[in-house]
Amino acid sequence: MTRQIILDTETTGLEWQNGDRLIEIGCVELVGRKRTGRQLHLYCNPEREVPEGAVAVHGITTEFLADKPKFRDVVDQIVDFVRDAELVIHNAAFDTGFIDNELNIVGRPPLREICVWPAIDTVRMARDMFPGKRANLDALCERFGIENSHREFHGALLDAELLVEVYLAMTRGQESLIIDLEPEPSAVRAAAAARPRGALRRVQASEAEIAEHQKLLAEIDKASGGATVWRKLEPAAAG
Repeated sequence: MTRQIILDTETTGLEWQNGDRLIEIGCVELVGRKRTGRQLHLYCNPEREVPEGAVAVHGITTEFLADKPKFRDVVDQIVDFVRDAELVIHNAAFDTGFIDNELNIVGRPPLREICVWPAIDTVRMARDMFPGKRANLDALCERFGIENSHREFHGALLDAELLVEVYLAMTRGQESLIIDLEPEPSAVRAAAAARPRGALRRVQASEAEIAEHQKLLAEIDKASGGATVWRKLEPAAAG
């Protein structure tokens, strides 16, 4: 059965390339889409100050982290927990970028050599499912009726727990595909013939929705250090 790790992190800022560091990691284990009860939750001393802007997001201060272990002290726990698992992450490029940076600092191989790769990105899933709609965790909790009123600050384990519910809601029904009998080809043809025919409805995004979408793309691109695929393809598309 597929083993998945729902993962989230908190950091000192948005760009590991500029020296920002990982300060919290939360992981929840699923096997066969069921919680196993196993989880991993660690704070790490980033060996640098936590800016006030970051504290306003997650509430984790420099003082709180002063006596916490450094990443190199807990790297074995993290690697052992995620090894050979499929990662499910909300905005995967951001979290994996920070974790890979920490692994590189201590001379360890990147996640792609430790886990099933690529990671499942629930931001991308949400944007495919709900084009033009907000895809942040709060918006998805609201969309799927998941209680999150206790989320005053971002928190790695709290957000991983919420993402479990969001991911299962987004992929609900997939588990039945493996056990349901496939319909006979004749039944498929009959069902297709019985469908009402007509013009496809085209839904056009508003200017405000397009602007919000472009803003989010820019934020994701910035968080990934310019490594997003669409930026690489833009010159080719323009030509």
